[in-house]
Amino acid sequence: MISIVDETTVGREPDAWHLEIFEERLPLREVIRRRVFQEVAEHNARRSGEFRGLVQPTETERGLNGARRYEHRQVDPHRQYDRAVQAFGRNGFIVLVDERQVEDLDAQVELRTGTEVTFLRLVPLAGG
Repeated sequence: MISIVDETTVGREPDAWHLEIFEERLPLREVIRRRVFQEVAEHNARRSGEFRGLVQPTETERGLNGARRYEHRQVDPHRQYDRAVQAFGRNGFIVLVDERQVEDLDAQVELRTGTEVTFLRLVPLAGG
């Protein structure tokens, strides 16, 4: 069982959640895939509410920018995973495993009970 923590440059999200992983070593891309698939599965099972995941689907982004009411939509985990990998590649977020940054998607990360994986979302600076 590892802990997943979401942070932004302004602070940590209040609740960490847990992900059950049986392997002791995985490439970072697989950790991201499992995280994304888990959050999508939970969202799709709820059948209500807005998707709040590592990266937002484009439909959600448009909904957040408009004044219309949000309608629940099923989210495709494969598309969300592709978006997450793209976001990582363009520095949309960084990943820390037990406070050590992992910069390569193919890097093997050590996972033990209690390992904390932090996803730090980076916010672009205004004006540049």
